[in-house]
Formats: sequence, C-alpha cells, structure tokens
Amino acid sequence: MGKKVTVVGAGFYGSTTAQRLAEYDVFDTVVITDIIEGKPAGIALDLNQSRAVEGFETTVVGVTTDKNGEGYEAIEGSDVVVITAGLPRKPGMSRMDLLETNAKIVRQVAENVAKYAPNAVVIVVSNPLDEMTALAQIATQFPRNRVLGQAGMLDTARFTNFVAEALSVPVKSVKTLTLGSHGDTMVPVPSQSTVDGKPLREVMPAEQIEELVVRTRNGGAEVVALLKTGSAYYAPSAAAARMAKAVAEDSGEVMPVCAWVDGEYGISGVYLGVEAEIGAQGVKRVVETDLDADELAALKEAAEAVRAKQSDISSM
Repeated sequence: MGKKVTVVGAGFYGSTTAQRLAEYDVFDTVVITDIIEGKPAGIALDLNQSRAVEGFETTVVGVTTDKNGEGYEAIEGSDVVVITAGLPRKPGMSRMDLLETNAKIVRQVAENVAKYAPNAVVIVVSNPLDEMTALAQIATQFPRNRVLGQAGMLDTARFTNFVAEALSVPVKSVKTLTLGSHGDTMVPVPSQSTVDGKPLREVMPAEQIEELVVRTRNGGAEVVALLKTGSAYYAPSAAAARMAKAVAEDSGEVMPVCAWVDGEYGISGVYLGVEAEIGAQGVKRVVETDLDADELAALKEAAEAVRAKQSDISSM
C-alpha cells in the first residue's frame, strides 16, 4: 500500500498544497476534493500533465463531493488529510469573523474524514485556526495527537523572512520562532531567534524586533489587504505541505504547530501553537522550548484566550 494524502478544498490554498505534495514525489496518490462540480478533476488533470516536465510520479485524483458525503469514498485509506475547506478572509475581516460559517463546513468535512479515513493524521488550515483544529478533533473523535493545525510554521516563516529582509542576509541564515495562537495572541520568541547563530537581540535593536513582531502578527491581514480578494496561499501551502511530508516520512522533525497541550509549560487542556515532534501518528510529543519570563507569560495568556474560544466550539 503506497502513501496517500487528501487535500479537502480546491481553492488557491488547496490546489497549491496539492501541487507541492505531488511534486515532493513521496506519495503514490494525492486526492483533491471540492464541492464545486468538476473543479478538482480539472486541477488533477492539469497537475498530472505537469509530471513529465517536473519529473514526479505521484498521481493526482480530483473528486467532487457533496454535503451528504458523496464522493468522500475517494479519500479512503489516506495517511494524511489536509483540511483547507472554508471561506477565506476579505479585507477588514478578522479570522474570528469566519467562525460560524467555517465551523459548519469543517465539522461536516471532519465527520466524513472519520468515516472514510479513520487512521489518518488530520492537518487543519481553515480559519480561525486554533478553534477549527479543536473542532476537527471533536468532530472526528480522533486521538488528539492525530489532529493538528498549521499556524506556527507559517508565522515563523513570515517572521524569518522579515528579519532576513531587514538585515539583508540570506533567509537560511535566520532562525526564528512563533508560538501561541494564529492571531492576536501570537507569541514571537526573540530569545530563541538567531542570525548566523548570534542571538537576534544582539544584531537588531529591540524596537525594530518589536516592529517585525507586529508585522508578523498582522502578516495574513497585510496580504489580504493587498490581494483584496482571497487570502495568502503560497507560504501557507508550503507550511502545510511540509507538515504532511513529515507525517508521511515519519521524520520526527520538530516544527511549530497547533497541538494539544497537556501539562507542558504548565498549560493543560488546550490546542495551542507550540513546537512538536511530527511523525506518522501526528504529534509524537510537544517540545518545551526555553522561554524567557515575558515569553512564557505571553504563551499562558494566549492559552487562556484560545481556551475561552475553544470552549464554545463543541456546540457548533
């Protein structure tokens, strides 16, 4: 049995994620689904025709699904399911504005995933991220380690890019970290951020770090405001695809993700942005990073803010 990954939602985010996953050539099959008749099949046909040029053998399959769950049998046996379904933000909208609309969509998708791919690891990318990850776990009833959210990988990538641009250094020489929530209570971690191995605080003044932290926190909104229709998808899809690859390869790679926290950092019973070791069963373990006192306080604050919203989720 070869590896199989499903991407639910064939919008810009979903189709770009499917493309990245296919081009990795680590899966036998990439399934892409959508409720728009014919769209996933068209994307699959187009992607399969790129195989000879890009040199990958992964087969892409596109399937139209409906609200009654028809079509979902195509995802059967998936090792990983990436849920991108839901509405993107429009200019001026917060991620929380999408809560009710996307909760209905994510619940319906998650129930079908549980039915047809009961052993899958689920990676949620629908917004508001922390809440939708919690909802997907409730709706699938999967063990919590097998449901995780994509946020920290993206936020960290944005922070890294901003630092590299500000200092005119190669991106690969910069290491940053963001934890907390995907939104207002995001916690960038300057104490764990370096440039060419030197602490960020030694090479950049505090007020400039703070400016880049704010820009990172508003990173999605900045893109939305420029695009005017839809939201970011190149960087987000890169982040989600890397997570799916780590699961497929059982790599044990440590990544910032939205994971269930149960005792780490003195925080319990909440989905939160933390570093975690990723493998075939999803989160192998949450990695407790050394934080300074301010960063730890901010992470605990983020946990409480997210907890308050996640408690409303079960009734949605």
